[in-house]
Amino acid sequence: MPVPFARHSEVDVLIIGAGPAGLMCANALANARVNVRIVDQRAFKITAGYGDGISPRTIELLQSYGLAERLLKECSQIHLAAFYNPSSTGGIELTKRTSNITAPSARYPFEAALHQGAIQDIFLDSMSSLGVEVERSTMPTSIKLSKDEDELTDPTSYPVRVVLQRLDQSEDEQQEIVHAKFVIGGDGAHSWTRKQFDITMDGEQSDAIWGVVDFVPDTDFPDVRNKCLAQSNYGSMFLLPREEDRVRAYVQLEDSDVINPVTGRVDKDRMGPEEILRTAQKSLKPYKLTRKSEFLWWTIYSVGQRVASKFSIENRIFIAGDACHTHSPKAGQGMNASINDSHNLAWKIAQVIRGWADMSLLSTASSCAYESERRKFALELIAFDKTWSTLVCEKPLTEQNSDGVSSEHVLKTFQTDFTSGIGIHYHPSVVVNDTYQELASGLVLGKRVPPYKFMRAADGRPFELQDLASFRLPLQQARVESMVADMQKPQSFLNRYATPGASRFDVITISKDRKDKFDFLQLPTLLRSHWSKVFVDDTDPTGSFGGEGYSYFGVGPEGALVAVRPDGYVGAIAPLDRVEVLDAYFASFMKIPA
Repeated sequence: MPVPFARHSEVDVLIIGAGPAGLMCANALANARVNVRIVDQRAFKITAGYGDGISPRTIELLQSYGLAERLLKECSQIHLAAFYNPSSTGGIELTKRTSNITAPSARYPFEAALHQGAIQDIFLDSMSSLGVEVERSTMPTSIKLSKDEDELTDPTSYPVRVVLQRLDQSEDEQQEIVHAKFVIGGDGAHSWTRKQFDITMDGEQSDAIWGVVDFVPDTDFPDVRNKCLAQSNYGSMFLLPREEDRVRAYVQLEDSDVINPVTGRVDKDRMGPEEILRTAQKSLKPYKLTRKSEFLWWTIYSVGQRVASKFSIENRIFIAGDACHTHSPKAGQGMNASINDSHNLAWKIAQVIRGWADMSLLSTASSCAYESERRKFALELIAFDKTWSTLVCEKPLTEQNSDGVSSEHVLKTFQTDFTSGIGIHYHPSVVVNDTYQELASGLVLGKRVPPYKFMRAADGRPFELQDLASFRLPLQQARVESMVADMQKPQSFLNRYATPGASRFDVITISKDRKDKFDFLQLPTLLRSHWSKVFVDDTDPTGSFGGEGYSYFGVGPEGALVAVRPDGYVGAIAPLDRVEVLDAYFASFMKIPA
């Protein structure tokens, strides 16, 4: 449709939708100093409800942007999980109380619970400090992608044309034509972006229907401040502690209570929050559960477990979060998956826009692409969600129901690295080189760098390894000097991809030495670009922790070179005398500066 009086603009990345996926992506790109805009049809930000659980891996990710401190200050930390089953008297009784997070390498061994509006505020404030604001009351009305192959493969071109309409301005000011290098649709389960390109959502709708209520409880239930799954004779329910004194209840509902017999669809007019709470009260007997406050938020939903048939169009238009995968909230992965989608996508787009990597880093033909890595994860998530959702919806094992689900089966399924986010493992690709794993067995290629504290050599201050960018683990003076000589050659990756004024690499040195003997100034200059970049694998000054990092990561006396991707996942490992391994690794996707 022609737009006669629209103004034109250009932007590197246009993001449609200001939910968790969109805000995470905008914040990541703003941090990378990419020219980004984000628009949302809603006039106001959300203030309650929706997603509320942040996994240990996502907390680690937020920490990498300096955002975890605020989250941990505002959230409720969930350390324990409790499981209840039918008792002989007809109510429920405690079956097991256990750790909520069982992943041994979790830096944050708990789940953080905070309503989605507060989590999004953390992103909004971070973006604002970088000069990026959500453009509200703004919706796209059309999107067109160039068919010119030369334009599509030129990372400096603007092949995407999006018409935006402002809903809060006069007719003369309403429309704008944006020419973008890339467009990201983070616009939810009913994604407008996805529908414009006829991307299908493959999967199925489950039969389970759940009600959700947020409120401040008055209760004698002993596990009200723990994550709780109660499988009763009346159905299943989850009870989750939230910030302040709030809780959230997920309650299994009967179809007859919420399905409109004419349309066959969920009808929220047939059941409200009071009815959902009454159903929860039956499931929690003999314990009392009433509310002290008004309902803060509520909804009714049925579970759709679907994955988009593709996550990108011509390596220029991408979808993320609920726009490309939907599942039940009971696994606690919705907002986490969305944030991690954007974290994976943003660094790759930033590398291309900066001219540091070629378009192959985004190409669906490459196994390193966003779609290849995150669609695989989405399929695994749906498979897990189907198993978990089925278990929690089934009748529990009792004397009267010998075919029911045992508490042991539920617990075994629950205790997995998958729900913590720590189990994510990207397969070998251009950005995951699968050679030399034996040099650092504790740093698994394709998995995130585990946490461990090392001492900064200059002042003995402990630092968390995850808070450092990329790193090296050298030892043995002669081999180190030879390695440095190789890294200083003109064809070495450090020089081949050198960019004046903006280093692509952060060289971190970790030495297996004692803090009271080690002189970091004796290291070659390349390995100590700044006094804050050198660490020792020794105990902290009080002797309380540290000193076993090499053993923890499976690194022997021969040392190792380790390249860590910008998203914190291990990309490549090489012996000290094989710098050419890293030369080849970076050559597979990086561009020589013009």
